Amino acid sequence: MGCGRVGSTLAVDLQKAGHTVAVIDQNREAFRRLGADFNGRTIAGVGFDRDTLLEAGIEKADAFAAVSNGDNSNILAARVARENFGVKNVVARIYDPGRAEIYQRLGIPTVATVLWTTDQIMRRLTPDGTKSEWRDATGTISLVEVHPQKDWFGQSVLLIEANTKARVAFITRLGEAVLPDEHTVLQEGDLVHVLASQEEIANIETVLAQSPGANK
Repeated sequence: MGCGRVGSTLAVDLQKAGHTVAVIDQNREAFRRLGADFNGRTIAGVGFDRDTLLEAGIEKADAFAAVSNGDNSNILAARVARENFGVKNVVARIYDPGRAEIYQRLGIPTVATVLWTTDQIMRRLTPDGTKSEWRDATGTISLVEVHPQKDWFGQSVLLIEANTKARVAFITRLGEAVLPDEHTVLQEGDLVHVLASQEEIANIETVLAQSPGANK
């Protein structure tokens, strides 16, 4: 649902991947964004209206994405698709971070575009220190790139977990991602990516800014 820049790109990419796609939008002119090569179905109507969804083939759908420009419309359409028609894979784009958190807790998978965009811009405005790479829709858990003080290099990656409440997700080493285990030793030049609760990030930064011995 929604044939704006995101919806049209998503529809075209899904078709290229071999899927059968139907696109719903209230404005027929929006379907021009799909291009001449799009051979899926286009339905003009309200995306949470039962008859419109039936015309789009919702009863046979494996997935439903609500990506219009309205939070209310997106969440309502997502709930109708999941609860009324039993679509298993449903996602809604939500602009309002507060709403995204509520809907996520209600079990509606959301993509909180404002949070993600803000994080990415902050990474480029403030290149030093912790860099947020991903945040869950509730804003509770983040994947962040951290920069340990030089004395951490040569130490086991587990030392980070022992001294903080972070979990090391992966390491970027010489341009390649590495999944660490209990034998992994940090090397100079490693980029360390950790999962942590938002409230713990400041403390993690403080701990990693000092040598490991300073935290004992």
